Formats: sequence, structure tokens, C-alpha cells
Amino acid sequence: MKILVAVTGASGAIYAKRLLEALSAAQKSEPSLEIAVCFSTNGHLVWRHELGSEPSHGFREYSNDDFACSFASGSALWHAVVAVPCSVGRVGRIASGMADDLIARAADVALKERRKLILVVRETPLSLIHLENLLTVARAGAIVLPATPSFYTRPATVDDVVDTVVARVLDQLGISASLSPRWGKTP
Repeated sequence: MKILVAVTGASGAIYAKRLLEALSAAQKSEPSLEIAVCFSTNGHLVWRHELGSEPSHGFREYSNDDFACSFASGSALWHAVVAVPCSVGRVGRIASGMADDLIARAADVALKERRKLILVVRETPLSLIHLENLLTVARAGAIVLPATPSFYTRPATVDDVVDTVVARVLDQLGISASLSPRWGKTP
């Protein structure tokens, strides 16, 4: 399975960091898992601001203006794009079909090829424009997965809270992981 993780400029870089860690762990048992990473300019800025370091993930990273890479084309057979965190500005560009950078082009390709596009939206409150754009991308086939943690697991740390969201992303990708207890299981 080939997955692009696109990190955009919304707050919540910790979700991207944790997803990349989980995908790295999954790759050990699923060597056919191919992961690529692309940061928007603001994605880099938010990562540095919120996490206090440069991104370090061990995957091949592509420039957001590199339209020659494989996942910019539907013929390359990439299976999924995960935008995490996904800004509502990015959602608006995807909803309007503006493929003006690599992240937007990869999302556009995922939609047109009927592949998985998972948008881990991190914004609150949401305006009517945001809601309409979210409805548009959902109707087009995207999975809108808000970065909304669950608390039935009784998380004890920030990492535990983050894992409740990342576990849902992995579920949508069909990747097995035990980051967070399932409903009905004792935390």
C-alpha cells in the first residue's frame, strides 16, 4: 500500500508526528507499506512552532511544488492521501478543485481516481463556508475525520489523547495498530 501523508498548516502537528511514528512501526510488519511525506510551507512552520524541532520521520519527503513525483498522477496507483492536520483553507482549495500545489494535486488525484482521501481537519469553530466545503469534499468521496479525540479510553497523557485520533486514521487506512483501546475494552 502506498500512502502520502500531507502535513498542512493547521494546529495539530502532533497528530502528524504520531501518525508517522505509527506508520513507521507498521512498516516493520508490513514491508510493502510505502510512505511519502509532503509539507506545506505552513505545515513546516507549525511543526517547528508546536513541537520545537525540525520534522524527523525517516520517510521520503517531497517538496510541495514537485509536480513530477509519482502521486501527482493517477496512473501511479497511490492508495491513499492523509492530510494531517488539515487546515480549512486546504479543505477549501480541495473543494474548489484548485490543484495549485502538490498536496492539492494529490488530493485531487485521490478524488478523481476514487481512492482514499482522509482529511484530519483541525479547526474550531467552523463557519458556514467551512461546513459547506467539508460537505463538498465528503460528497466527492473524501473521509472527513476531525481531530476530535475520544475520552471513553480515559486517556492519562496528551499522547493518549492524540492516539485516539491517530488510531481512527489507521482504521480508515486498514492498518492494524493497538494505539488506543477499543470501545467496550477496559482502558
